[in-house]
Formats: sequence, structure tokens, C-alpha cells
Amino acid sequence: MELPSDYESRVYAGVLGKLIGVYLGRPFEGWTYQKIMQELGPVQYYVHENFNRPLVITDDDVAGTFTFIRALEDYALPPDLTSEQIGHCWLNYIIDKRTILWWGGNGNSTEHTAWLNLKKGIPAPLSGAIETNGKTIAEQIGAQIFIDSWALVAPGQPQLAATLAKKAASVSHDGESVHAAMLWAAMESQAFVCQDIDKLLECGLSVIPENSAIARLVADVRRWRYEDNDWQVTREKIEEHYGYHKYPSNCHVIPNHALMMMAILYAPDNFQQAQCIVNTSGWDTDCNAGNVGCLSGIMLGLKGIDEGPDWRGPLADRMLISSADGGFSINNAVRITDYLVGLGHQIAGQPRPEPKKAGAQYHFSLPGSVQGFRWLNETHAAPVEVGNEAHDGRQMLSLRYRALAPGLHASVTTQTFTPPEIVDMRSYDLMATPLIYPGQRLQADVIAPASNTASLNVQLCYRVYDENNCLTPCYGEARTLLPGDTATLSLVIPDCKGQPIGEVGVTLSSHAPFACGQLLIDTMRWDGAPELTLCKPNGENNFWWRAWVNGVDLFSRHYPASFRISKEYEEGLIIHGTRQWTDYRMQSEITLHLGDYGGLAFRVQGMRRYYAVRILRDGHVQLIRVRDETTRVLAEAAIQDVFERPVAFDITVKGHCIAATVDGIRLCVEDKELEAFSDGGVGLLICAGALSTDAIHIDGGCKEQDLMTRSFK
Repeated sequence: MELPSDYESRVYAGVLGKLIGVYLGRPFEGWTYQKIMQELGPVQYYVHENFNRPLVITDDDVAGTFTFIRALEDYALPPDLTSEQIGHCWLNYIIDKRTILWWGGNGNSTEHTAWLNLKKGIPAPLSGAIETNGKTIAEQIGAQIFIDSWALVAPGQPQLAATLAKKAASVSHDGESVHAAMLWAAMESQAFVCQDIDKLLECGLSVIPENSAIARLVADVRRWRYEDNDWQVTREKIEEHYGYHKYPSNCHVIPNHALMMMAILYAPDNFQQAQCIVNTSGWDTDCNAGNVGCLSGIMLGLKGIDEGPDWRGPLADRMLISSADGGFSINNAVRITDYLVGLGHQIAGQPRPEPKKAGAQYHFSLPGSVQGFRWLNETHAAPVEVGNEAHDGRQMLSLRYRALAPGLHASVTTQTFTPPEIVDMRSYDLMATPLIYPGQRLQADVIAPASNTASLNVQLCYRVYDENNCLTPCYGEARTLLPGDTATLSLVIPDCKGQPIGEVGVTLSSHAPFACGQLLIDTMRWDGAPELTLCKPNGENNFWWRAWVNGVDLFSRHYPASFRISKEYEEGLIIHGTRQWTDYRMQSEITLHLGDYGGLAFRVQGMRRYYAVRILRDGHVQLIRVRDETTRVLAEAAIQDVFERPVAFDITVKGHCIAATVDGIRLCVEDKELEAFSDGGVGLLICAGALSTDAIHIDGGCKEQDLMTRSFK
């Protein structure tokens, strides 16, 4: 199937529209129209500063939308993907009461209720069915708030987008909630090839029953729009006929879907006005504005978003996706666009596009993209304007400075780990691990244009959390660039004493008085294996503890030297590292205090996708692969005295080969099955008990000759 010629840019605009809407509406979520008008007035722009909150925070609308789509990568492409598999995706990436969902309680939050059903073994779609949970719970708003990504991978295929949305929505919802999700997904899909709002509505209506409540609602709102020609009059009719007082429970889909329809009908050609209408109207503002923003973004493209106020500047492409895959949590709209466009090509039967600029993590190829890079307003800092410009046919990050002078500097960085303002967030936890680690090489390709007025000193910089939870700057070697120079800056990140790296970027300075000019960054990347020791830091370092994805009941920092985890029931993991980790060696001495089993996990891809070497209370050591409900024992041996003594683990993984030594016992396998995992971080594993360790050492010391001397079975 042919994809639209502007597919990538419209996906990017859809992602940005989703983010803008969610982060715009989040601070006053749940307010009524009357309260918004009294305290804020018509919502024309971001209002987070009125509430003393950061703009970019953890939010279920963002996290669910861009996590559940990963079922396509982990399980199957359409038509083979099933609701049950998307339910498995929930179980892998969600951490109970910590990530993605609104944890409002069983029978109160639809998603929480469905999650508990999945945990009890009730598969999707029964996990979200009316027959399981009742009509009230099943028809709340949550189905439609997560569906945008399914449309973004199915451009111009509204029936496919609706089918995927139905499968995903049915994990937690049923009835009219699923109809709303299908209709909106079909409209978003068709918006890639048609921007006529009436035709889009007809397309959406074609995928749901004619006699459904959603279809009747759409007919009413369309009629009122043309009769009233005033959105505030139409809003009053919606409140009268479809208001919250008409529907039970907390956040029913019908009232909110009506407001979304009103906004897009009154402002199909104006991104800002659609956002003003849907946010000023109240109720579930972040959900409604996110869906409307995505559809508007696809319809109007980047130009439509940029015609209003500066939505993109404060956002800077940033997004947070709290899930069990910590390396996916600190994210940005460009990275997500690349991911969705790749899936879209696969679904269309086309090869994935080649990675931009040889796979650089930051490539700035999309117009206006900055991928989270922002100027640091520090003491003795000269101002820098951060933007995106074309140079020699390539889009690049542009840093324009106007007043560099001796004694001044300017740093521009992007987040690679949890930002400091996380402690002030009032939403759920951000589960994240750093993106870059000691031992890896950080590089940037930079250009000093010939128009610069003087030489420019440039150096790579990174900022590391210290024991006081402050970001301490560190620098690479400075390079002096004359006007017209190009350079590749390179730095191997040294040992950081186990502390997480919070930001990376560049620092500019000049010996010339009031130097003016520009630095262009074509790419910034890192590669190589990490080399670090994870051990308990001195003091109560919050950000070191935050650098682990926490999937246990207790992750204690109160023991003198070691850190200890425990799980009351079932299995738990704490996870560190990213999917960029492939071949590495890990070593640790672990003490199992109590439990069915415990040990080290590696190539971890969530809570239910990993390898592990574990010691069992019955006196065995096993090398296993876990995928969903299936645990495959790859190798096994007997071991003595498993409790209350340090047991040495030494595990090396390279390609298909895994070699482990536990207390002198060797376990070696070559896993070439389709179920094998090729990448992922490390973890501590415990089941119904407790274990502790003083340190885990990770490095790239997986020497091929060492592996090949062992026999693989």
C-alpha cells in the first residue's frame, strides 16, 4: 500500500497536537465551564504557571497512547494482533499503582478495574466487557483517550484504524466507549488524506452502529453547530442534554465526546481555536484536548499548529512515558514519530525507513524539531535562542547567541533522565532509567557558520545528579571553531560514582567581546557498552533511587551498605538500563533472605519479558527466559544453601549466547528461538520474599573467545 507523501510530517504534527492538548488541559482537569470562565477565562494558551506546575508531566493520556501501541512490535501486526495480546502488553509495561493508568480503585477507575481482571487471569476482551464489569464502568472515557497511535500507524485506512482501536479499547472498555474510540480513530486515519470535516465525520460514523448513542450524539452536535453558529450556545445544549448529571460514575465518555465533536466542528481549520473551545468547555480537559489536538494536527499539519501562538517552544518536543521500560520514559515527539512511522511502513507492507543520520539519537530532521534541547538560564550565562534550521539540505539544531563575552558561557542541554521538577509533580510516579551511562561515547557533529563574527569555543557537557539531588555540570575538551569550521566532538563518559546522568548537550564560550553568531548541531549520539557499578550512594539520594524502575513492594535504602528489595506476593523486579543495551557482562553477590526464588535478570524488556538466572528455595539454580505467562528453563543445576549467604553471579550475554557462573556452577546456552530477546537492561528479581546486594557491576567485557570456549547446548 502507498503511504501519503507527507506521512511523516503529519504523524509528527499529530503527536505534537496530542502533547499540546494534554499538557494544556492537564492543570484544570475536571473543572466545569463555569469555574474555568471564573478563574481562567477562555483558555488561549498554556496556564501551568498559574498553578506553579511544570508543563511536561506524567499523564495517562500520553503514557497509554504511546505504550500500548508497542503490542505491534512485541506481538503481531494486523490482522493477527488480538485484544488478548494487547492485554499482555498492559501486564508487561504497567507497574501496579505506579505507571500509565489512573489508579482510582476497583469499580471506580475503569482502567484499574480492567488491570485487576488481567492480573486475575481474565483475558482481554473479557477484562473490559460489560458482562464482566457492568455498563457504567465499561462506558467511561478511557477507551478513546489511548487510541490516537493506532490511527497514526494506519494513514488513510480508517477501517483498519477502527479495528485496531476496538481491539485496544476492549482491554478495558465496552459499548459506547468503544464506539467513540473507533469513530475518532477512523477520523484521524482518514485525516491523512482528507481534510473536509463533514467527510471525516461520515467516515467515522461508517465504522459504528447507526443506532448507537454516539451516532445520535454526533447528529445532535452537528445540527446544533449549524443552527447555533456559536459554540457557547451549543455547549449549553450539550450540558443540558448530555451533561455529567445524565450519566453515572466519574467520567463518562458521552459528555466528553460531545465536547470534542463541538470543538472540531466549530474550528476544523484553526488549531488554537479548537483547543480554546475544548479546554474552556471543561470536564476531562486533558483527555478531550489531547484527542482534538491529535486530529487537528493531522488535518492541519505543522503549518496549522504554527499559525497560532508558540505552542512548540515551551514544549520543545518533550514527553514523559512512565512504564516498566525505563529507557522509553524520557522521550520526545521526534523519537516517537520515528517509531510510529516505522510501524506504519511495516503495516503498509513496506520496509522500514533507514534511520535518520545513521541512527543518531538526536537528528533534528523534522522541521522545527529541537528534541528537548533548551538553554540553561544559569549564573554568568549568555542567552541563546534554540531553534531548527536547514543547512546544506539538512535540518539541524540551531543555537544563536548574541552576547558571548569573556567570563560568560552558554549551555544548551536535553534531558536524559528524570528532571528535577519531578518532585513537584502531582500525578503518578515517573518510572525511568537514564538514557546514557559511563563507558559510552557521546558525540556531536557541529558547524560554525562562516557568518560568525569570531571564533567559538565548544565543548560537550553532561550534568550528573549529586548526593544533594542537584545537577552538577561536567565538560569534555573544548574545541575552538573558526567561522566556517566543522567538527566532531567526542567524549567517553567517565565514572560518575553510580549517579545518574540527567542531561547532555553543549557549552559555548568565546574570548572575543560580545561575540555574535550561531552553532549548528547536525547530530548528537552515543554508543558503546555501559561500564558502571550500581551501589548504594552516600546519603538519601532520591534521584539514584529514582533511576530504577521499581516493580517491588519495598526498595529499601536504610541498610548500612546494601540495598534490599522485597515482594509480599508473586514476582517483582527492579530494572536499570535501556533497550540500547545488547551485549554486556554483569556481576554481583546476592543474598536471598527469603522467597520462592531470586536472582539477576538481564535483557529486561518489562515486567514479563526478560532472561534471568535465579536460585530457588528447593536447591536449584536456573537460567530462564520469561515471556508473558511462559517461563522456559534453558539450563538448570543443583546448588547448596541458598539462603542468607552471598552468592556470586557472573553473567555474560553476547548475541544468542548466554554464559552464567553462579557459586562456581556454570550454565551456558545458545538461544536462537523466535522468542529470544536481543536487548534490554538488567534487574534484580524476587518472588514472595527479600534479597539484597551491595553492588552490581556492568561492563562490555563479553569477549567472544571466552564465550566460545564454553559448550552450548
